[in-house]
Amino acid sequence: MKLRKIVLAAVAAGLLATVVGCKEKEPEKIRIAMVVKNLGNGFFDAAHTGAMDAARELKDVEIIYTGPTTPSAEGQIEIINSLISQKVNAIVISANDPNALVPIAKKAMARGIKVISFDSGLAKEGRLMQLNPSNADLIGLKQIQMASDAIGGKGEIAILSASAQATNQNIWIGVMKTVLAKPEFSNMKLVATVYGDDQSDKSYREAIGLLRSNPNLKAIIAPTTVGINAASKAVVDEHLVGKVFVTGLGLPSEMAGHVKSGAVREFAIWNPIDLGYAATYAAYDFVKGQSTAKPGGSVAAGRMGSIALDANGEGAMAPPFTYDKGNVDKFSKIF
Repeated sequence: MKLRKIVLAAVAAGLLATVVGCKEKEPEKIRIAMVVKNLGNGFFDAAHTGAMDAARELKDVEIIYTGPTTPSAEGQIEIINSLISQKVNAIVISANDPNALVPIAKKAMARGIKVISFDSGLAKEGRLMQLNPSNADLIGLKQIQMASDAIGGKGEIAILSASAQATNQNIWIGVMKTVLAKPEFSNMKLVATVYGDDQSDKSYREAIGLLRSNPNLKAIIAPTTVGINAASKAVVDEHLVGKVFVTGLGLPSEMAGHVKSGAVREFAIWNPIDLGYAATYAAYDFVKGQSTAKPGGSVAAGRMGSIALDANGEGAMAPPFTYDKGNVDKFSKIF
């Protein structure tokens, strides 16, 4: 009887060891942290949806969605420090400042964490690649063209941007200024550029300021989803619908009402769901060692295909799409 108990105990211990061994052999999830400019931003909420779509397809990915409550480099630095301590596998970030975040990003990469930026990029030395939602030249031209179409190609315009340090905003504004120098836009004059820091209240106040200090203003271009929404509301509240038009980059779900009010004739945006999806796939490729961040290299992005990288390790997804009264309701149900 004693021998039988010993044998049974040995068998049980063996089974337990087998179970434990099996559990230990289960592959761990690849943890990809998406660090956005700020939480509560509809654009990044949609990007998060895309990231989750990619995670479901890849099966072995866990998405950590995070960001500061207000858009600041300091807030993102604090978050990245925490992610380094958590030993995540990759960080995908839309940067509030291209340079201030470089030291902490380099620290993360030194610990083996793959860092890529999307939407608003990090400086080259702070990331493995930058995923642009579109081509900067196309985005800048598109916004000037929409403003021109709305005001008949003539009149004063202003720009309501996000933060003064936002990489993508500054690049687009630079392109817009270059486009305005072309003969076909010679009757349009940029009278002011202001910054709402991607905060609804501040963007609204800046828009009100533009309207009241520039009585001949014909259009406001806001290359930010927060800014275009706030500027549209300001035009309605100031009873200037039909006199001042708002255009720029916005989300259909947030802009449908403004299109119907007449404050917005048309606006544009790429699909932020696709952007978050592609950025997640790119990060996964780097973790798996399947990407080459060099001129002529590329990353696989699932349903978005292969994204080529240029000499600066940058890739672009697609040109922006135009939304107006003919299609905004359809797309507002999606994002």
